[in-house]
Amino acid sequence: MKLSSIVTKDSNAKRKIGELLLENTALTTEQLDEALEIQKESGLLVGEILLKKGYIHHHDITRVVCKQLDITYTLDLNVDSINLDLINDIPINYAKKHEAMPLIATDTYVTVAIGDPFNNDVVNDLRELFQKEIKVVIAPPLKIQDAINRVYEKANKDMVQSLENEFEEGLDLDGPIDILDAGADEAPVIRFVNSIIFRAVKERASDIHIEPYERDTIYRFRINGVMTEILRQPLKTHASVSSRIKVMAKLNIAEKRLPQDGRIKIKMAGKDIDIRLSTVPIQYGERIVMRILEKDNTILKLDKLGFHGKVLNQLEELCNRKHGVVYVTGPTGHGKTTTLFAMLEKISSPDKMVITVEDPVEYEIPGISQIQVNSKIDLSFAKALRSILRQNPDVIMVGETRDFETASMAIQSSLTGHFVLSTLHTNDACTTPTRLIDMGIEPFLIASSLIGVLAQRLIQVLCSECKAVHEPEPYELKVLGIQSIPQGATIYKAVGCPKCSNRGYSGQTSVCELLMINDVIRPLILERADGNALKKAAVNDGMITLRQDSLTKIFQGVTSIDEVLRAINEEDKQN
Repeated sequence: MKLSSIVTKDSNAKRKIGELLLENTALTTEQLDEALEIQKESGLLVGEILLKKGYIHHHDITRVVCKQLDITYTLDLNVDSINLDLINDIPINYAKKHEAMPLIATDTYVTVAIGDPFNNDVVNDLRELFQKEIKVVIAPPLKIQDAINRVYEKANKDMVQSLENEFEEGLDLDGPIDILDAGADEAPVIRFVNSIIFRAVKERASDIHIEPYERDTIYRFRINGVMTEILRQPLKTHASVSSRIKVMAKLNIAEKRLPQDGRIKIKMAGKDIDIRLSTVPIQYGERIVMRILEKDNTILKLDKLGFHGKVLNQLEELCNRKHGVVYVTGPTGHGKTTTLFAMLEKISSPDKMVITVEDPVEYEIPGISQIQVNSKIDLSFAKALRSILRQNPDVIMVGETRDFETASMAIQSSLTGHFVLSTLHTNDACTTPTRLIDMGIEPFLIASSLIGVLAQRLIQVLCSECKAVHEPEPYELKVLGIQSIPQGATIYKAVGCPKCSNRGYSGQTSVCELLMINDVIRPLILERADGNALKKAAVNDGMITLRQDSLTKIFQGVTSIDEVLRAINEEDKQN
């Protein structure tokens, strides 16, 4: 509340407020007279002088002003009785910024609690929104902020419970949907957005992409790592859809010039679905990406992720180590975090303390302490890791190594007797030591602490119902770097059937290479050898490369040649 709004320069108003302060607060006549004398000399407002002197508090002035203006002042906001429908069209950011909380609605008026009795703008906004008269009650700002937090949290939980009923599984998404004139809270756009999410979850998509262009808005799913166009809608529909999604994530629907991040929680078929929302402004509107995470807390075991034979045995050996650093590398969306948690599942036991630092927390695991990094409060991977060490853990998992400080802390942690798991963005396993050196880590520290690097990619698995035998062409064999098909091997290709939605693939598996840091590799790291030199030595020592593991999956009939060529880039194949 602005003090200039409370105390005018009219002497009669001053006396009236002064009298009210004397009657309703602990202010004494002597203190008021002292403030009036100072006011004559300085020109400051009486209320401001009394506050600076500590004779009164802000809430004293508010209460007195409310009495002067005949406005109700209350300390009791009954949150439990508030109708959640009242906040449907009020973003939480707006409510907090303007300290406004609707309390009661009748046929003719809405009672709203606000913190500033002179904030006419918010009263006008709410009158326009509700199309009713607004009755104002004044409450302390802290009380209003607390009520906002509690009511919006309750509304979010209720939405999670009720959203499932609004999905229309049979909604035709192939033609234009009648949402051109629908607002964010109107039934057509609600059903449309819910149906898009429903279909994405049903088809096990990992991401929903909504992209506005000159004439159309394109909706695409990422299924098994591959982008698939689902439908197109007229560009005019995009504003309503964007607003609806932002309302679901409690974002500022009025802000369309800056990127925003949010989170949506829903429940479907008894499963908790966590959606991470990201919006960025582009030429024709806001591009929206929703990453879908099923919160079923199911951690797959290493052998179920596609690891087998020698690599599986080596991973299990690494899980039994007491200290050292293990990195999992690969592009975004290729299962690095899933692999880390599969390793944690192998490691975790009642006699070990496990702490993770993640962004975001994708799996919630009982018995493991998980920390969510938060850039808004400057809680980075490095800061969290530094604090973790004071907790004396046995095993530490760092979601991503992004900079020198995080890498240095991870390595120092391993040297002091901790087992550390983390991810790093490199093309293959053998360039990881070079990447760490480029970050500024000394080679002798890498050689002393690093014990293994797993590079992996996710590839699609052929549908068992419709895959067909394929006779590879000579050029395919050349691209794969082989002369002929091994005896007893059969190569298949994707066809497509109703079971796999005519994609030819169903599910994903991993292909990988595992670099074990041993007496062969360690001297090369100390010599700052490049990735090619490390790979050559590792292959001679028996390492299975990404290309070799991919060929094994082809020969076993797990995947196709086309899929391997799509998922593994040219550099990987040549190496």
